[in-house]
Amino acid sequence: MPIDTLATWHRLVKERDLAGLDALLDEEAVFHSPVVHKPQVGKSITKKYLSAAFQVFFNESFRYVRELKGANDAVLEFELELDGIVINGVDMIKWNEAGRITEFKVMLRPLKAVNLIHQKMGAQLLQAAQP
Repeated sequence: MPIDTLATWHRLVKERDLAGLDALLDEEAVFHSPVVHKPQVGKSITKKYLSAAFQVFFNESFRYVRELKGANDAVLEFELELDGIVINGVDMIKWNEAGRITEFKVMLRPLKAVNLIHQKMGAQLLQAAQP
């Protein structure tokens, strides 16, 4: 039985459940960052980026404000405030027939937000790389 991808994603976000990412991501998942030039390919690196995003994005102000859903993809618009900057963005998610995420793309606005997220995500990823 396939995973209910969006219901699972929303639960993981609500519960800040990093461990649940393993079951939701496909082995060949690709992550597209708003601040990194090339796609990050593979479950391991996708999980690292999403884990960092859980730490940076999912504060008490984070909320999804709109959802557009197809058979195997969705666009989730979100808003949050971080360090006094109101951030607006979208998560574009694709999944396979099993319900596992195969592609995750994040887009952000305004430019101040992109710069702030670049700084904070970089710090999270650096911290995660420390032994």
